[in-house]
Amino acid sequence: MPTNNNNQIPNLWDDTRAASLSEAELLLYRSNLLGSDKRVTNYGGGNTSAKIQQSDPLSGETVTVLWVKGSGGDIGSMGLDGFATLYLDKLNTLKTLYRGEEYEDEMVGYLPHCTFNLNNRAASIDTPLHAYVPFTHVDHLHPDAVIAVAASQNSRELTEVIFGQDIGWLPWRRPGFQLGLELEQIARENPHLKGVVLEAHGLFTWANDAKSCYETSLAMINRAQQWLDQKLQNQPAFNGQRHESLSATKRQQIASQLMPIIRGKTSHHQRQIGHFNDAPEVLEFVNSQALISLAELGTSCPDHFLRTKIKPLVLEYNPEQDNLAQVIDSLDAQLQAYNQDYAAYYERCKHPNSPAMRDSNPVIYLVPGVGMLSFAKDKATARIAGEFYLNAINVMRGAAGVSDYMGLPEQQAFNIEYWLLEEAKLQRQPKPKSLAGRVAVVTGGAGGIGQATAARLIREGACVLLLDIDAEGLARTESHFRDTFGADNISSFTMDVTQEQEVAAALQHCCLTFGGVDILVSNAGIASSAPLDETTLELWQRNQDILSTGYFLVTRETFKVMKQQNIAGNIIFVSSKNGLVASANASAYCTAKAAEIQLARSVALEGAPLGIRANVVNPDAVLRGSKIWTGKWREERASAYNMSVDELEEHYRQRSLLRLNVLPEDIAEAIYFFASDASAKSTGNILNVDAGHAPSFTR
Repeated sequence: MPTNNNNQIPNLWDDTRAASLSEAELLLYRSNLLGSDKRVTNYGGGNTSAKIQQSDPLSGETVTVLWVKGSGGDIGSMGLDGFATLYLDKLNTLKTLYRGEEYEDEMVGYLPHCTFNLNNRAASIDTPLHAYVPFTHVDHLHPDAVIAVAASQNSRELTEVIFGQDIGWLPWRRPGFQLGLELEQIARENPHLKGVVLEAHGLFTWANDAKSCYETSLAMINRAQQWLDQKLQNQPAFNGQRHESLSATKRQQIASQLMPIIRGKTSHHQRQIGHFNDAPEVLEFVNSQALISLAELGTSCPDHFLRTKIKPLVLEYNPEQDNLAQVIDSLDAQLQAYNQDYAAYYERCKHPNSPAMRDSNPVIYLVPGVGMLSFAKDKATARIAGEFYLNAINVMRGAAGVSDYMGLPEQQAFNIEYWLLEEAKLQRQPKPKSLAGRVAVVTGGAGGIGQATAARLIREGACVLLLDIDAEGLARTESHFRDTFGADNISSFTMDVTQEQEVAAALQHCCLTFGGVDILVSNAGIASSAPLDETTLELWQRNQDILSTGYFLVTRETFKVMKQQNIAGNIIFVSSKNGLVASANASAYCTAKAAEIQLARSVALEGAPLGIRANVVNPDAVLRGSKIWTGKWREERASAYNMSVDELEEHYRQRSLLRLNVLPEDIAEAIYFFASDASAKSTGNILNVDAGHAPSFTR
């Protein structure tokens, strides 16, 4: 186990900064500090509040307003607009309308009537848990160390041992109005308490100023962590080790082989995006003697459970025997058993008004010697699910080391998972974008067309892997996309399309990062110009290597993955009007571009039985942002037309039938068409994007 000092949550409060902040800003400051450390609470987990004196916008009277994290927010990244604001006196009036536990869900419908200042941030189900605690500031957090205590068989006894008279204890209860009343009661009847441990759930702390509340939260978390560290110091985690971890390279190889296959078998209800995690804590758990028994118990904290499902699926991989082929062969049977088990759980626990059963596939897959795979509707959700299960691992390590770990009873788990209020929240989510759950690979990703294409696909919900030989340009492009779209939806890999091993490594990276691939945009290119008698063998071969062989290698490796997934796919070649119409002084380029078109037709024939479509986009004269037009090619084409390079763009505009320039975004739009279901009945086709060039008409 790490040392106590390493496990302590540091106090990051800055008095100088805090001195200039309003009460609402202090609440935000405290919230962001707490949410910045996943040991305190994970993404979207927990909530914070403050009761603030403000002027009523109508009467001008001073009223007390509850500021509390709104529904769906994240305390680590939220701004002031993430807080719901409600009149405290109106929230107190709700107590007179409460008809008992059987009717507590109806209380949520009253919360909008308590809104202060027309705030449109929806209040969450946790609002009463903050409103009725008789202190100005309240934190509700999900720290691993405290949940380890809360999820222990004798959690009440351990709470008393660790916290003495500082922290109280309440038995498990689903968040809601009744729990809010019970928190109020224990706080009023025990004014010496600084907070409460909620069985199988988390920690509440309170104080009358923001800094004291923050420091109380840290002190209680660190006290629990220090006690656990001392108790666990000389005993093996999870009953000791059963397997050795494979090397990092081997772990990645195994994961990248498994993920497309799992993705294909579980994407029929909803396209899945994958995430791989082989952190030391994960490996310690998947390699342990207690893996099967603890995994079967599932998670305890509701926030963990909602993200990770009732329990994970442990794959029957033996790292010492390297029985991967056997594991792959048994996947159908394991998934079928998991689905049947989940359906039985649903039938045992459902209520007459329960929502219909959702996707019954696992979210978390544990692989001895390798790590953890997680799958969800998008990359962020898959990553966060894995992070939540990592929290659950930390909880199980602590609870099983000092007591018996206690997962959430299945009926209670079901009541959370299929809670009508939770279902209503799911129904309010926006409709998925057209490429949601899709993974795209774009070669030539640092160039103008590549960047425009990636942006277009990401805006439609796709995850994108950018490939390019230009490492510096690729890094700049990825950094820009991360700033623009967020880090989850973009990745990059430096690669030469002519190098077979590099291409294979790039596709492995895609599978490891996103779980597979659905869309290939083969766009890497060069351009050359020379009279036939001056075309060297080297120049000829360079064109064939990049534009013909390179397209073949990338397509072949992508096709392999798509075939493994068996959930169809789209391959789009960015060729050129020169693939249809030859130009003087460009024999090597034109020949290679024609080869691309013929390759696409061949792929269309072989891919059709698998639902894999292959189509071609033919640009012409895309000068802006294009790397191939920045140097010698531009000069050579200008020389061929006996004009200056500055005149070239206008020349191409005037040459087109529509008298328009063709931009990278125009090519990206055509690529999106072929990548989307809008072209679901198109394969083996060519779409010219050239503003009209009569010799290039395909028929």
